[in-house]
Formats: sequence, C-alpha cells, structure tokens
Amino acid sequence: MLVVKSLHIIFVVSWFAGLFYLPRLFVNHAMVEDVATRERLALMEHKLYRFMTPLGILAVVFGLWLWFGYGFAGGWLHVKTLLVIGLIGYHLYCGRLLRAFAAGRNTRSHVWFRWFNEAPVLVLAVVVFLAVLKPF
Repeated sequence: MLVVKSLHIIFVVSWFAGLFYLPRLFVNHAMVEDVATRERLALMEHKLYRFMTPLGILAVVFGLWLWFGYGFAGGWLHVKTLLVIGLIGYHLYCGRLLRAFAAGRNTRSHVWFRWFNEAPVLVLAVVVFLAVLKPF
C-alpha cells in the first residue's frame, strides 16, 4: 500500500501543478488584446488541460485504491472526499472556461480569475491538514 500511497501523492502534486497554472494562464488571457497572444494562450491552455486531466484521474484512482484498502473511517476523510469532489468540479469548470476562451466568449475579468486561482490553494491546505492531523 505504500507504493499506492506514493503514486497517489505524485499524481496529486502533478495535478495540482496544473490546477495552479491553468487559471494563471486565464488571468493573462483575460488581459491581452492582440489576437496572436490570445491564440498562443488558448493553445497553451488546451495543451495543459489535456496533460493535467489524466493526472487528476490517476490521483483519484489511486486515492480510491487507498480508500478501499484502508477503509472509509473518520469524519476527516468524509470532509476530504467532499473537497476532492469540489476539486473535480473545479477542474471540469476550468475546461468550460477554456472552451469559452477558445471560442472568444469569455465574460470574466482578469481580477475574477486572480480570485478564482486561489481556490485550489485553499483546498490543498485544508486537505493536507486533514490527512496529516486526522482531527475527527
């Protein structure tokens, strides 16, 4: 199970790299005016999303493997599971935003994306404390 746990951590860290960077690309995309830069950012966003999606899937798969291996005990794990479901929703919403940018239909400001970018940081902090401290 330690190998499974290690793989889970590796894929979570990798997935979070994408969850941190993609919204930063959205911040820049929302600020630029020239077509060439918009097209370049849309391409970067698309490639990053395609790369990070399998990483997120693998993080969830190995997390479920741990869950079934160790059991689903403790309130902390229920909260962590809800937060992971929220991250999956965040990831999927990033895909929706990406498609809106690609189609030229973004309606959000760069300031909104700066705030949007903070959500996975807060979730990560809570999940790490829950997993390490197991407070309830």
